[in-house]
Amino acid sequence: MVNKKALILFSGGLDSTTVLHHAITKGYACIPLTIDYNQRHSYEIESSQKYLKNLKLKGHVFKIDLTQIGGSALTDKDINVPTEMNSGIPVTYVPARNTIFLSIASAYAEKMAIDQIFIGVNQIDYSGYPDCRPDFIDSFKTTINLGTKTGVDGKQLKINTPLINMSKKDIIKYGHDMGIDYSQTVSCYQLDNDGNACGHCDACKLRKEGFLLAGLDDPTVYKN
Repeated sequence: MVNKKALILFSGGLDSTTVLHHAITKGYACIPLTIDYNQRHSYEIESSQKYLKNLKLKGHVFKIDLTQIGGSALTDKDINVPTEMNSGIPVTYVPARNTIFLSIASAYAEKMAIDQIFIGVNQIDYSGYPDCRPDFIDSFKTTINLGTKTGVDGKQLKINTPLINMSKKDIIKYGHDMGIDYSQTVSCYQLDNDGNACGHCDACKLRKEGFLLAGLDDPTVYKN
């Protein structure tokens, strides 16, 4: 079987790593794209590229600076990362992040003649982040195919979201069945310089709960 190509938005986190391996098992030759947006948890860029090197995959890193916009605890150091989970959209939401990321990914895909893009949004994020909802993904697919040469020429770009209806527990169990070593992934919003997780932010809490509900040991290295 000749591998088809797919562009994978890859942060090195739990979800994007699971999506990468999902695409590999589906027979895709994967081109990972990591967005360095000058985020607070910048260690994830280093971690993501190390992971790809171990898989013998060549990663692409695209740099932008969303601190120029700010408005999020991940891009504005004057806003603290919360340690309590509240209802509504959390301050870790980065304005229009997935719109920006998918636009960059679509441009790369169009240039490289790739019609499949994978992103690791899921229903856990949907509860807080508006750009992780199925309606947003469907709307973006329509928009990008109206506004690209690829779409106008009739070869549609497809946005694949294999985890969108899965909980963290389901994602972890699925990844575990594929043999993923989650100790090599990072999720924390305020990692230290050695990649140790805080254990208290939303991302850490969701990750901890996911491993607990999946009945698996959490391999994450925490500061305390």
